[in-house]
Amino acid sequence: MTISLLLGQLLNGLQYGVLLFLLAAGLTLVFGIMSFVNLAHGSLYMLGAYAAAVVGGQTGSFVLSVSAAVITGLVVGAFLEWVAVSRLYRRDHLDHVLATFGLILFFNELVNIIWGPQPLYLALPHWLSGTFELLGFSYPLYRLVIIFVGLLVAMGSQWLIHRTRVGMLIRAGSVNPQMVGALGVNIRLLNAFLFALGAALAALAGAMSGPVLAIQSGMGEPVLITTLVVIVIGGIGSVRGALYASLLVGVIDTLGRTFLPFYIREFASRDIANAAGPALASMMVYLLMALVLIWRPQGLFPAIGGAR
Repeated sequence: MTISLLLGQLLNGLQYGVLLFLLAAGLTLVFGIMSFVNLAHGSLYMLGAYAAAVVGGQTGSFVLSVSAAVITGLVVGAFLEWVAVSRLYRRDHLDHVLATFGLILFFNELVNIIWGPQPLYLALPHWLSGTFELLGFSYPLYRLVIIFVGLLVAMGSQWLIHRTRVGMLIRAGSVNPQMVGALGVNIRLLNAFLFALGAALAALAGAMSGPVLAIQSGMGEPVLITTLVVIVIGGIGSVRGALYASLLVGVIDTLGRTFLPFYIREFASRDIANAAGPALASMMVYLLMALVLIWRPQGLFPAIGGAR
């Protein structure tokens, strides 16, 4: 194991964790604060990736492709909230699950009909395709950009929730929506804003992952499961907890997938090690969640009295 390899994989883990946070931040607003179980959050991530790929392919501009993804997330999120989600707030969580699972099937089939089963790819512009050099260590510049964008979103989320009037209403509405509504606040409009914002963050995550991953139907479901694990570890409703848990899960998963096969090769063949290493790394994430729930059932950084 070399220092360069370890440092590179640590940065890869941070980059993966930041992408998870972009998803977890939006989902924790909807799930933790609004108490709405949105399984279609991964589909919004997928739609953002497709929107970025289409606009990027037509214009060649990466900035326009990311902007198109965010706008798509906002519009689709607001439309879904108006058409379906707003009618389910007072229903049981099982109804949330069934309705949003139906949306997963709908969106997966929709992108198959429009773009077909072949994956799309989002090309990087030349100014983001280089590497960053420091003391002989080189790292892809775009992955550093992902980390930077995720940290900006984290700071913006904290500012929105703790430093603005809208954030004050969000925190109050998550504790006692009836009282906030009685004071003249339009709770339905506030919920629509939160849902659309969460959808925009999911679409942003999809756009940022486009140059790294293949864009295809169903790409949102695997990452949604990991995102739910992140929210449970960090604490439901806590944006700060979502950030720390995302980084923790990203680093553990990446380091496990990279280094576990090397250690397993001491006891088994290369083929077995290459197959068992990534599987054990995934298991470590769920083992971490189980240990956290045993130690702190409310998560590492629970949202006490509203969003944090």
